[in-house]
Amino acid sequence: MTFAQASLLVLLIAMLGVFLIDRVRMEIVAISGLLAGYALGLYPVDKVFAGFSSPVVITVIEILLVVQVLAKTRLLDQLSSRLAGARLTNTAVVAFLSGVTGFISIFMNNIGAFSITLPVALRVSNLTRFPKRQFVMPLSFAALLGGTVSLIGTPANLLVSDALAKHTGSGFRLFDFAYVGLPVAVAGIILAAWLAPRLFPSTEETIDDLPTVSRRRVLAEWHIPSTSPLVGANLSDLPDRFQLEPHALIRDDKFVFPARKASVIAERDTLLAEADDVVFNELSAANALRTVRSSGWAEADTTRVEAVVMPESTLVGSRLRSLEVFESRNVAVVGLAKRSPRVEGRFHDQQLSIGDILILEGRPDAITDALDECECLALASPQPHAGATGSWQPFAIFAAGILAMAVGLLSPVIALSCVVLTLALCNYINIRQAIADLNWPIIIMLAAMIPIGSAVATTGTGEMIATALSTILPVSNPLVGLAVVLFLAMIMTPFVNNATVAIVLSPIAIEFATLGHHRPEAYLIAVAAGASLDFLTPFGHHNNTLAMGVGDYSFADFLRAGGPLTVLSYFSALILIYVVWL
Repeated sequence: MTFAQASLLVLLIAMLGVFLIDRVRMEIVAISGLLAGYALGLYPVDKVFAGFSSPVVITVIEILLVVQVLAKTRLLDQLSSRLAGARLTNTAVVAFLSGVTGFISIFMNNIGAFSITLPVALRVSNLTRFPKRQFVMPLSFAALLGGTVSLIGTPANLLVSDALAKHTGSGFRLFDFAYVGLPVAVAGIILAAWLAPRLFPSTEETIDDLPTVSRRRVLAEWHIPSTSPLVGANLSDLPDRFQLEPHALIRDDKFVFPARKASVIAERDTLLAEADDVVFNELSAANALRTVRSSGWAEADTTRVEAVVMPESTLVGSRLRSLEVFESRNVAVVGLAKRSPRVEGRFHDQQLSIGDILILEGRPDAITDALDECECLALASPQPHAGATGSWQPFAIFAAGILAMAVGLLSPVIALSCVVLTLALCNYINIRQAIADLNWPIIIMLAAMIPIGSAVATTGTGEMIATALSTILPVSNPLVGLAVVLFLAMIMTPFVNNATVAIVLSPIAIEFATLGHHRPEAYLIAVAAGASLDFLTPFGHHNNTLAMGVGDYSFADFLRAGGPLTVLSYFSALILIYVVWL
């Protein structure tokens, strides 16, 4: 083992470990690793930032720009009412919406497809009284499955195609992935739709006349009026008497620090507590609690909206006290559903992360403007989306670009460039503003990881790893080799993003193919498929993170629903790759 190979292995293991603990922003980890690789001599200076000019990165940027336009058309808004009136079974509705999500995901990134159909699914849940838990997770899985069907469905597919092009001179065509991805996606969507109503059955609601009320656990800060039944109660009594989990008691703007049993609530105290949103609604209606609102609050023409913090949101990492985007519009954050159970300080000290849900109160137009600015997704729009076109023309322009790619007339990067230019000329997109709104952390991470992945091949590290594995396993047998590559990709992707999995494993997969004298296409398809089949954890893919927050799932829920889907997807993908590509 050479110094370059040893240092690259150490660097990769260290980066994967930091990605796993999720304490440092992904773009910081990627740039740090990129510069460390240069310092270790793994690539020359002219290759350090080569990833930023890679066609893969440019294509991802173009897809994200197109998604911004398509998300604003809101052509699916009427679908919820039609589905609700169709009197279909739970399974049929979940299967239909999952199928729509999977289809959209074929042509755009997974998060974009999920964010387009999620509000529709939640609206259907409200209208039909089907539990939202039956919808959200299957939609997340469907978006991941749909991404396996086409070249542009996920960055992992673009990356393995780029690796193939560097190795053989020609990459994958637009729908080469469909031979494996489409059957796996169809089978997976059907299984997820069948499992959801059985794993998350309907339960009797305690408030039948409030079909739109949230059942999630919400953290909020409340004033205690003099007439409240909480006055005189011990904090230790709140869970049993009022179904409230107290976190802090504030009196005269100072924390009350005695032990919980000795802390007695007095009038005009402020209580930081967590409970089902239904409980808060009941106590508020009974004047037992009053919302702590921002100064300058206007009572007229207000509404309540739930919004989820998206991966590209500017709010990620911010504390509630610093959210000028809401305060400047007299929009109050009155509640927070956190993914993390950790609560420190007062309500305005809470730090936001991906998948957290904000409970907002304010004027509908003000909430819409604020959510547009900070890139959060309203789970039930307070009014028609700002800038919504309701037009089919952006879809037609995008379809023309897809057709040009499918027939081989234009490469993906050129076809999507033409789509973005046409959308700009037709005033459907302001490129300057759209570029500012891009999910730059993902783009920077992707660009920074490309030179590191290339070093796996140029330093011979991929060949070394493949040779070492060949002494343990009979990888010359194509079925065994494919099974190992697919398994490695699937066990890595729950812990690091799928683009990193594709970058790291593509050179190793090519070496597997070389050792066994097999087609590299088969092994690279296995990498791409495995990198997208991420159903076991809520943190492996941002879609699952969002689903956990919106659907109030536990970690065990992903194991129960994702386990059978993972097994089905693994073996069906393995058989299809072997039959089609070898």
